[in-house]
Amino acid sequence: MKKFLKDWVPVLLLAFILSTAIRTYVGEAVVVPSESMVPTIHVNDRLAVNKLIKPDNLKDGDIVVFYPPLKDQANERFIKRLIGKGGDTIQIKNHSLYRNGKKVDEPYIREPMNYDYGPITVPAGKFFFLGDNRNQSYDSHLWPTPFVSKDKICGKAFLKFYPLTDIKIMK
Repeated sequence: MKKFLKDWVPVLLLAFILSTAIRTYVGEAVVVPSESMVPTIHVNDRLAVNKLIKPDNLKDGDIVVFYPPLKDQANERFIKRLIGKGGDTIQIKNHSLYRNGKKVDEPYIREPMNYDYGPITVPAGKFFFLGDNRNQSYDSHLWPTPFVSKDKICGKAFLKFYPLTDIKIMK
């Protein structure tokens, strides 16, 4: 028993420390909890999330994991598409999204939006998110405070790895 402890405890301790550090600072897998991103991703899909990316390096259209500005769900992570960053003006009208006055081509959405929103300008250091299933997504257009702070960003989804029949790089 002594030999077992001497041989294996350091290895197991090192494995635990490394896995915790990687999951905290480098990347992790997340399970999709809702239909807000259908048809791009579905309930129970698994995504790999890059935690090394800086929020300032996110681009419009990226799929991002973050903590929402909601008191009753502040500890839940959401997965949505980045629509606007600090300084962008967002508007939804005539079933289409407009960013800074220009219509955005969105081939990934499930169906055209059945609501109007804005115009609203995203404050500096904040982000505006929408789900791809726009008419069924609880996202920035419905939240009392529609903007997510930089410090609430967890990372960018870069790979869907489950189900195995649908592995793909997230765009």
